Amino acid sequence: MPTWRALTVGSAMTVSVTVTALFALDTADRLYPPPIGPARLVSTEILDRNGELLRAFATSDGLWRLKTTTEDVDPALIRMLLAYEDRRFESHAGVDPLALGRAAWQLLTNGRIVSGASTLSMQVARLIEPRRERSVTAKLIQIARALQLERRLSKQQILDLYLTHAPYGGNLEGVRAASLAWFGKEPKRLTTAEAALLVALPQLPERRRPDRFPDQALQARARVLDRAAEAKVLEQSEVALAANAELPRQRRQLPAFAAHLAEAARRKAPQAETHQTTILRPVQAKLEQVAVEAVRELDPKVSLALLMADATTGEIVAEVGAANYFDASRSGWIDMTRAQRSPGSTLKPFIYGLAFEQGLVAQETIVEDRPADFFGYRPKNFDMHYQGDVSIRQALQLSLNVPAVRLLDGIGPSRLMVRMRRAEVRPVLPPNEAPGLAIALGGVGITLKDLVQLYAGLANRNQPVQLGDGIREQPALLENQPLFEPMAAWNIADILGAVLPPAGSPPAGIAYKTGTSYGYRDAWSVGYDGKYVLGVWIGRPDNAAVPGISGYATAAPVLFEAFAKSGLTGTALPRAPGGAAHLAQSDLPVSLRRFSTGTNGLVVTSTRERPPQIVYPPEGAQIELGRDASGAFLPLIVKMQAGRAPFRWLANGKPMETSTRRRTGEWQPQGTGQSTLTVIDADGRAASVNIFIRS
Repeated sequence: MPTWRALTVGSAMTVSVTVTALFALDTADRLYPPPIGPARLVSTEILDRNGELLRAFATSDGLWRLKTTTEDVDPALIRMLLAYEDRRFESHAGVDPLALGRAAWQLLTNGRIVSGASTLSMQVARLIEPRRERSVTAKLIQIARALQLERRLSKQQILDLYLTHAPYGGNLEGVRAASLAWFGKEPKRLTTAEAALLVALPQLPERRRPDRFPDQALQARARVLDRAAEAKVLEQSEVALAANAELPRQRRQLPAFAAHLAEAARRKAPQAETHQTTILRPVQAKLEQVAVEAVRELDPKVSLALLMADATTGEIVAEVGAANYFDASRSGWIDMTRAQRSPGSTLKPFIYGLAFEQGLVAQETIVEDRPADFFGYRPKNFDMHYQGDVSIRQALQLSLNVPAVRLLDGIGPSRLMVRMRRAEVRPVLPPNEAPGLAIALGGVGITLKDLVQLYAGLANRNQPVQLGDGIREQPALLENQPLFEPMAAWNIADILGAVLPPAGSPPAGIAYKTGTSYGYRDAWSVGYDGKYVLGVWIGRPDNAAVPGISGYATAAPVLFEAFAKSGLTGTALPRAPGGAAHLAQSDLPVSLRRFSTGTNGLVVTSTRERPPQIVYPPEGAQIELGRDASGAFLPLIVKMQAGRAPFRWLANGKPMETSTRRRTGEWQPQGTGQSTLTVIDADGRAASVNIFIRS
């Protein structure tokens, strides 16, 4: 056969064999793909608002395997890893022929394995498909898997798998889990010594544990540093400095904040890798610390819960369902921020807010604090004593029970329940019962979350907010009217802001209210500044009595401590609206000097029979109003009581607005000087006051 014909046949056979081999390899590759899918199973992570780790959950096989990418780690670690493990990682196709040849030659000449030839791709293949035996067959399979990985994944994706699966001893897998366990921080910014240790540990993770075998850990770290210096990845000065750095002496616990919220997040979406929350981790950590310290002073069966929210957005920034999730004696697994409990006196500010809004009282209006019988209901004060005649301001600051019930009797319990719906809060009444006067003293069920939502409506005067759940339910401004008119909300904040903090508590610049439920079962304290609301509950989860607890003595110190340590203080309460003033009792209209009730607590005179009366501004008042950016006067809030709706307001004889059924309104003065305000009711009865506007 001529030479050329032989060459042609030989070439054809070579091509045929090559094509057949490639086809066989491709078929095998498709029939036996590498287990990339299962390799992507990682720990579920609960993150705070800024992406910081709050808590991770172990995988189904009990491993702490946090998803890690090259973007999550210090670039110096990547450089040292490639210099130590696989210098030609970027250029080979999964197998490094030069490393294989070197290893084989060393084996032949030395009769033992001197150096390995595993590339990072081969190591990833071994990590995602571990085999017990160490044989030539296992190594060949590992090589085949490495080639498969290179066909399917980019170099960065292969590197990400290594960073996620690298073993660090025990149940730690991946660089992030190891960095958190050994250094207590994410691996984004590592020292040279820290990065070198994390490169060295995966080769023999159990024998190089720095807490158990520090000498071996030091030697391994030194080898990584030397190799990095040879590869020109590090300067000798860096190596010398890193070689003298101390090793970590103990393994830390991974972050475990917001336990109840984290559990709830995982239940809502069990398949999700990450759950973003509205929590701020630094605030959460501080409040959990406050909770742990507080329960040390309490009975072993008493629990504690805190919830802090942004009153302007409704975002929950910290939530502590119990001081210790794993404390069985305190039933720590129960999230007490969501439990229905009696609110004690914490709803009283909302009764007073309605009374202010309806023009029934002013801060210096006198109200009786004496024994009273409201159709068989006989409320008593917490200390079983009575103060006699007190001002509305004193009654709320001292949290007196009888005055609060008197006001609620005049307002109507149903009206209070309806008003709370503006904040999308619906307290739970006892079965088959209509709203009654006992609401004033805690005769409903409410959660800590809902109570904080109510107070957020006081803090955010413009609009009530819907708190989110910190996870999936989004916080929102409610498309409802403000919880109270600005003047009523200011009166409440002005009164509660002047209540003295408990002895020894740090100043916080907050308005706050306390409450103790019937039978000493619940102690509450809720406070707010110009931006944040914080609520505290203390009691037994089984609703048993806790003798001696009270809102002021037990819960309020925790409130002030938590507010101070949260780092979110400093936002002042909103400024007083235009026309707000502290009027002495002698300067009030006669109808506002005393809140008069009969022996049964009812308002003595029917408002349907009385003529209208302007209660604010009072006759002869000199009022100084601010101006807006355009120079116009800010509106003056005007209030009246009695009369029959609808009403028409006039200023200097000119109608201020169309007729209205509301007993409050706004007047926009056009200039300074003397003015006359008049209100006319549906029966044509009128009332007027003369005032003087100053700039």
